[in-house]
Amino acid sequence: MPDKWVDWSKTVRSKDYRGSSSFATFMIIGPVCFFLGILFAEFPYDFPLLWTSDPITPAYLDELETHLKFVHQSPPLISRMLSIMIVTGFLGFFTKLFKASESNMLFDGASLVLYVIGVGVYIANIVKGLRFVSAGIWHAPDFPGNLPPSAQSPQAAADGRLILGREDSLKVMAASKTILALVLLGVLVLQAGQWYAERKDTEDFERAAHEEAEQKNAGTNTGTPPTAAEKRANKKKQ
Repeated sequence: MPDKWVDWSKTVRSKDYRGSSSFATFMIIGPVCFFLGILFAEFPYDFPLLWTSDPITPAYLDELETHLKFVHQSPPLISRMLSIMIVTGFLGFFTKLFKASESNMLFDGASLVLYVIGVGVYIANIVKGLRFVSAGIWHAPDFPGNLPPSAQSPQAAADGRLILGREDSLKVMAASKTILALVLLGVLVLQAGQWYAERKDTEDFERAAHEEAEQKNAGTNTGTPPTAAEKRANKKKQ
């Protein structure tokens, strides 16, 4: 990797090293935990869709659709706060990866990749699904997703496309939330791994410094000639 991206001389003891205890790390962990909290609050709504074999009733789908409409049609302040939290996470990554060390490239680079994947899943699946819920397209009489695959448009069937109905679309959204939660947990695991690696590196450095100091002290004690007082004390003993 080019030296302009990585400072190979930087270690965990460097003054400009931005590791697990830096403020940039909290800029990453804060938004990640914030989004995990939102996903945890959504889990009771998604549980019947993915994690149980009980039949799904139309009444439940109506309640879930009402909930998702309420979430998507919330005041603009809510969506702005979500955008601010996403940007805060990116700022934390870019701060840690500016003149990054080898540890930053390994842990923070991998965390950034997972974070980008999570944002992509959020925009492509969750936000798009919420727009469909708010538009109420599933209740239109001519919506092709309410028809069986064999009865959908011949052009869509020829292209290999399949328009999902309400239940399948809500399952895709629930699965996307699960994927997003796993990706965000991966970011936390990598950040915890960076903290552990820094701790082990510091312990190894302190152990090596202590052993080196002991060796220097032992060499100093054996190589120093006896003083005059020590010579007189030895004569008295004889």
